[in-house]
Amino acid sequence: MNVDELINIVEGKLLNQNADMSRTISGAGGADLMSDVLASIQPEAVLLTGLCNPQIIRTALMADVSAIVLVRGKIPPTETLALAEIERIPLITSKFGMFELCGRLY
Repeated sequence: MNVDELINIVEGKLLNQNADMSRTISGAGGADLMSDVLASIQPEAVLLTGLCNPQIIRTALMADVSAIVLVRGKIPPTETLALAEIERIPLITSKFGMFELCGRLY
């Protein structure tokens, strides 16, 4: 799937307008511990998380994550948004919780 399809499935809102929308998404993983993301998420996956700090962007880059979805309608601080803009990684917020989003993506 692509990022537009992901946004539609999770009923999300893209938070950074210069994101690379051409990224392919071939899997998903949900975690709030970034060490779990680094240990187990597959490349080109979407990361579902409740964390909003800039570390989610850095971790996503290291793990070759294609997009990040913030659960429960969370809005990240300006530092996180700025880093997502620089790195062009799609940062999306969705009103649904982690469980619901995992089910929708499965």
